[in-house]
Amino acid sequence: FDTPRDSNWNYVSTLDNDTTNTQIRFLALVSTANPGPEGTPYRAACMRGIHYLLAAQFPNGGWPQVWPLEGGYHDAITFNDNAVTESAAVLTAAASGTGDYGFIPAELRRQASAAAAHALECILATQIVVHGQRTLWAQQHDALTLAPVSGRNYEPAAIATGESADLLLYLMSLPHPSQAVAAAVRDGVAYLKSTAIYGQEWSGGRGTEGGRHLVAKVGAGPIWPRYLSLTTGKSIFGDRDKTIHDEVNEIS
Repeated sequence: FDTPRDSNWNYVSTLDNDTTNTQIRFLALVSTANPGPEGTPYRAACMRGIHYLLAAQFPNGGWPQVWPLEGGYHDAITFNDNAVTESAAVLTAAASGTGDYGFIPAELRRQASAAAAHALECILATQIVVHGQRTLWAQQHDALTLAPVSGRNYEPAAIATGESADLLLYLMSLPHPSQAVAAAVRDGVAYLKSTAIYGQEWSGGRGTEGGRHLVAKVGAGPIWPRYLSLTTGKSIFGDRDKTIHDEVNEIS
């Protein structure tokens, strides 16, 4: 499942690891530093990036990890590495037509505003509900059903804490949040608080004796695991052989 269907068509263009959105932001900064004719190529390149985001957006408002689509988990709505969050944030900034995005023409601002609003709908729709309570988000969600799905072999369908925290920060950055947005933030923050781990410290590192491991330490925390079970809310840890463990120290 990790192997691309076509080795020559892999990550041809991607939102993975802050790619594309970082370049769009950078080009906007460069265009601001070059307001005259010398900035024209940067403004044009920045707008091409924004058009890419518009073209890559799913009808439900999310974004895949890779577009054009290449198959596998890459085609899911990807909150991993903040692909959706950063895309929504860039379009929100572009729609404002202010600051570094003051050069964006009115029609492109309109399109960016509509896409950002659509992305917000997707974010609210994918917030996972467990026993009637809103929690957080998965790393990736099915592009059609919106259900949480797995990524690589060690990335199970689960609640993803890091990406969820960044989603909450994006929602809190919106200047005029709706009641639905405010409720999503309150419930998400409450869930993060309820799943915080105290008295444990993540220590060690690559190349150190024993590697990285979790140890008891008085006063340590709060920390969170990368993944929480969709059913129990407890920490789970995936390994490369697709096994799932309750203890991080069991991971190879």
